Amino acid sequence: MDLLSLDPTQFITLTPVSVAFLLAVGFVGGLVSGFIGSGGAFILTPGMMGLGVPGAVAVASNMCHKFPKAMVGAIKRYRFGQVDIKLGMVIAATAGIGVQIGIRIQRFILENWGQAGSDLYVSVSFVVVLVVVGSYILKDALRSSHCGKDDDESTPPLARKLQAINLPPMISFPKSGLRISLWFTLPVGIATGMLAATIAVGGFVGVPGLIYVIGVPGLIASGTELVTAFVMGLCGSVNWAMHGMIDIRLVFIILAGSLFGVQLGAIGTTYVKPIMIKYVMAAIMLIVAASRIVALPGYLSALGLIQMGPGLLYVLKVVSFITMCAGLLVGAGMILGGMWRGQQRNRKEAALGDVA
Repeated sequence: MDLLSLDPTQFITLTPVSVAFLLAVGFVGGLVSGFIGSGGAFILTPGMMGLGVPGAVAVASNMCHKFPKAMVGAIKRYRFGQVDIKLGMVIAATAGIGVQIGIRIQRFILENWGQAGSDLYVSVSFVVVLVVVGSYILKDALRSSHCGKDDDESTPPLARKLQAINLPPMISFPKSGLRISLWFTLPVGIATGMLAATIAVGGFVGVPGLIYVIGVPGLIASGTELVTAFVMGLCGSVNWAMHGMIDIRLVFIILAGSLFGVQLGAIGTTYVKPIMIKYVMAAIMLIVAASRIVALPGYLSALGLIQMGPGLLYVLKVVSFITMCAGLLVGAGMILGGMWRGQQRNRKEAALGDVA
């Protein structure tokens, strides 16, 4: 299949129900993006695919909507003092290499195995990365909670070891309070860019990479990732647009919901403890991974690798969609609930201060 000759009729037909769902997905994706610094693609891309959008089109359209949303979120977080501009640009520069690698991988799969192969690749990639990263983050958050270190921002062991290695060129990041070799930032940037281009996901690798590999504090890591997401989204969108893979309708619908959500999510970071970001990331990742696992048999059947009846495939598709919706509700509920509790806590503290 020639990527340059993708038939525009493969773009889905929009209905009032699908538009409403995309607006909701955009809002929650934006909410998550502003809160944890990720572009929210681990919600948005599977959400579009759940409506029947081809994997490659979902990835390209998601990247296109990402950069204006990331810019809004980055500006909002910068005003809260939660963005390291220098670090964001360093990671973005190396992420550009990863973006080009990722696009070439996606094009190779499309040309050799068609749309079903691309959908399977995107879903399997989601499952592997979401389960591995989500499980690690959940384990780390639980460990911190059991140790009674809800607000612990100490440098993770791996990052502490890497910062102690004097391997020129060394770069200082005053905003993040660290100094590290440029060579240790390269893997984080390249991995972030490659995943962003292949499955429209970079943030949930970029943010943990900044925290656990480089040693950036959680809130600053999540805010700084938005700078990287803006640069990657802009460059990746230009590349995908040249191949006719962007459905501009999806871009504007999702953007309409996400621009509001990203600002609300950014505000939410001022009301919650840093460990809350880890819990939100882990919960959404693992639920979305379950949704993609349920969808895998459909893609395997389309490739002729397994045989399944249409009735069973339809049931699996519905279950996958419902699981995805559950992930949206859980993520939004955790963030909005955390914001509400934080506001109540601040009001009580202010009231006690006035009495004193």
